[in-house]
Amino acid sequence: MNIKYEILPIEKAYFCKELCNELMVFQKSKAKITPELFDDMNFETRMLPSIKSAIDNQIVVVRDGAKMVGYVYSNISPKEAYSNDFATFFDLSSVNRNNVGCLSQFYIKEEYRKYGIGSVLFDMSMKWLNQFDDIEDYFIFVSNGNDALEFYKRKGFAVSHNILNGFITVLRNKR
Repeated sequence: MNIKYEILPIEKAYFCKELCNELMVFQKSKAKITPELFDDMNFETRMLPSIKSAIDNQIVVVRDGAKMVGYVYSNISPKEAYSNDFATFFDLSSVNRNNVGCLSQFYIKEEYRKYGIGSVLFDMSMKWLNQFDDIEDYFIFVSNGNDALEFYKRKGFAVSHNILNGFITVLRNKR
């Protein structure tokens, strides 16, 4: 393996399109609660709107040689961005500041898991998020059936609550 990490300029987010769409298929395959909600989720409906509503964004991709094998997308967004037609992701009144940090999407191709790549991506995401002094609340939203919950707990996040009848588990870390 020839693993390299690269921070993508946000205008090149489309480089992640295939991986983002793989993530949605993966999440649907693991979901035990309303998997059909993933039917309309893809790069155009998930990542692009998130990028547009965010104040700042970071995408880190992982390559094995020329092959893209994973990515993490993180953002700083107004807390109101997390209350929309789909769901209200957390009690907005529980966040004192105007903006929140979010590790929004995280995916590694299955054959590349268990090599520490996830920890490197997670650490890069947190380092980027932590540079914003005005952010004290960080969120990760994990779809049901995804076994990443334990990974995030080991990294200091705690389960806050579930939304959409358990479709998504909300994890939170407060600075």
